Amino acid sequence: MKYVNLGNSDIKVSRICMGCMGFGDAQNGQHSWTLDETQSKEIIKKGLDYGINFFDTAIAYQGGTSEQYVGKALKELSKRQDVIVATKFLPRTQYEIDNSISGQQHIQSMVDKSLKNLGMDYIDLYIYHMWDYNTPLFEIMDGLNAIVKSGKVRAIGISNCYAWQLAKANAMAERFGFAKFVSVQGHYNLIFREEEREMFPYCKEENIALTPYSALAGGRLSKRRGETSKRLQQDTYAKSKYDNTQEQDSIIIDRVSKVADDRGISMTEVSLAWILSKVTSPVCGATKIHHLESTVKALDITLTNDEIKYLEETYVPHKLVGVMAENK
Repeated sequence: MKYVNLGNSDIKVSRICMGCMGFGDAQNGQHSWTLDETQSKEIIKKGLDYGINFFDTAIAYQGGTSEQYVGKALKELSKRQDVIVATKFLPRTQYEIDNSISGQQHIQSMVDKSLKNLGMDYIDLYIYHMWDYNTPLFEIMDGLNAIVKSGKVRAIGISNCYAWQLAKANAMAERFGFAKFVSVQGHYNLIFREEEREMFPYCKEENIALTPYSALAGGRLSKRRGETSKRLQQDTYAKSKYDNTQEQDSIIIDRVSKVADDRGISMTEVSLAWILSKVTSPVCGATKIHHLESTVKALDITLTNDEIKYLEETYVPHKLVGVMAENK
């Protein structure tokens, strides 16, 4: 395993971040393909064996049970100081807005719930899951700064935002002496590269870590035409993000397959080798042991400039999808 600093923080993370959205009680969430506690623990143990120290979850995943499974497994399998745990908080609810619960109060409540779910005293990276358009930014930044100062959180990150929003937030943090965002978790992979337009240049200039999700586009970049899986069939959220661009995306997926065949490696290895050449630490979900094996192998693969050009050159602009489309 290889390790790198997380942006401007002193946190050292593995180049692979284990995405834990696939862990949790399916009855408490929207995903029927998630793993139970025993299966989740097996995947986490294998990740630790491979040297992965960076684990990403969220209070929204499976009603908080993802956090619970991750926290319990890491407590049993590792020393707290040896792992980096990231989790995310949601915007204020309508009930909180109606009852004048401030952004600061909301964040305190959210972090305490996550700490309880995780069974931990602190969170390494606390991520603003999606932009809260109904709460003043000052309240968010002040609230995050308070939990960093209290020791409940080591560093803060942001997800699902525009570059101007991240720039505005960090400018406000600098003005008031608040903690700044050290990482951004956006939607990015070979068939969805819109982050390259503004987010990537800004983050390079400011040394903000890129830890994108959906590295394999919900499994699409790991399977040839006609191949399927339980997740591909049942993940309705991923379907909403990718089904409308199947025709243009399939050209790139075919090229991933071609490079994989030429090299004698898996499509997963090709797709992840590509994204590893672009970002700090991609968030890679795993619900089977062999998923992890291919993921880790990608660390030893360096694509040639010609291969990268071959994979990239047929990309065409995509409309924003998922959370970003909803908030536009």
